[in-house]
Amino acid sequence: MPTQKLPREYTEENEHRFLSPDACFSDSGMGRMVYEPPCPLRTDFQRDRDRIIHCNAFSRLKQKTQVFLNPTGDHYRTRLTHTLEVSQIARTIARALRLNEDLTEAIALGHDLGHTPFGHAGEAILDSISPTGFKHYEQSLRVIDCIEKDGKGLNLTHEVRDGILKHTDKIAQTREGCIVRLADVIAYINHDIEDAIRAGIIKGSQLPKRAVGLLGDTKSKRITALVSSIVSMGTGKICLSPETASALEELKEFMFENVYRNPRCKSEESKAKTMIEKLYLYFMDNPGRLPQEYLALAERFDISTAVMDYIAGMTDKYCTDVFISLNVPKGWSVY
Repeated sequence: MPTQKLPREYTEENEHRFLSPDACFSDSGMGRMVYEPPCPLRTDFQRDRDRIIHCNAFSRLKQKTQVFLNPTGDHYRTRLTHTLEVSQIARTIARALRLNEDLTEAIALGHDLGHTPFGHAGEAILDSISPTGFKHYEQSLRVIDCIEKDGKGLNLTHEVRDGILKHTDKIAQTREGCIVRLADVIAYINHDIEDAIRAGIIKGSQLPKRAVGLLGDTKSKRITALVSSIVSMGTGKICLSPETASALEELKEFMFENVYRNPRCKSEESKAKTMIEKLYLYFMDNPGRLPQEYLALAERFDISTAVMDYIAGMTDKYCTDVFISLNVPKGWSVY
């Protein structure tokens, strides 16, 4: 009597039946660093996605800066909402191109796990003071491999790890990883435009007219135009058409000139950098004050790396609270 197939096996068969030959199939990947028996219900990439969603670093993204530090208002993006928006855009592209949506989603959800408190300001100061430099995409891989689960790591598949590491300025080995790289840019440019308009930093009428004429005058129209451009180019190479790539670059240059380098947006960043630098120097001088799990990392690697790991993992609020507890005197109480 034939053995009934497992749910995972049905999913893997359906991938071969319905996905593009250019897709990365769940049963044809390069595997994990440490072998694990397959899950009866989920493919390896589905399993990776679930591990990322349930890890500590993912939950902390909700209190990490995207662009605006500590904004007053309910609708400004955080690192978590940015991550979810990247995931949605990336999944739409993957589905339209018949590529592996589960792999795409796992990469997208994990791509910013290593981001620092206070956004790119935090990354910049850690990069300047670390003996070995600091890049958030490399830190995302450290979070996955060395920090989560009390230092045991999440043991994710090679394809997910590769896509996370290369989501900023390198070409991923899979087309799914290449999708996330573009989806990240599409998400942050368009959603940062919306946040900047809400904050009164820019007006919609200031956006480059050629880019708006080509892509649209609303966030939704622009994202749709950019996603449609990628899909129209097919799976041979994941890219935008030259015309839409040029329009997106115009928007990116406009945002750097008018928002990302705007003194109003940057006014509090020097304080955030000072806090992070002082915390780094304090824990380098007082490594015994590190939490136990980071002392264990110091033994495996070195003190500087462990201090970087600790600070990079902090939320904005926790970073501020630790700084205050170490530098601001407490009031005397007789009780």
